[in-house]
Amino acid sequence: MKTFGIILIVVGAIMTIFTGFNVITKKEVVDIGALEISREEKTPIYWSPITGGIILAAGVVILLVSRKK
Repeated sequence: MKTFGIILIVVGAIMTIFTGFNVITKKEVVDIGALEISREEKTPIYWSPITGGIILAAGVVILLVSRKK
């Protein structure tokens, strides 16, 4: 349980600091023999810093409960 609590603390801290990222995918537009045209699409993924705080707090609680046992 201690390991899981520490993982939650680290992930929660990262999610609080970094509130999102972009996923870049390549889509093939045209493919005619030797001619190939593709384009990159950026898809943003965002979350609230409150979500990271909740995960961080859950990790602290799990870590404290596992120490008492």
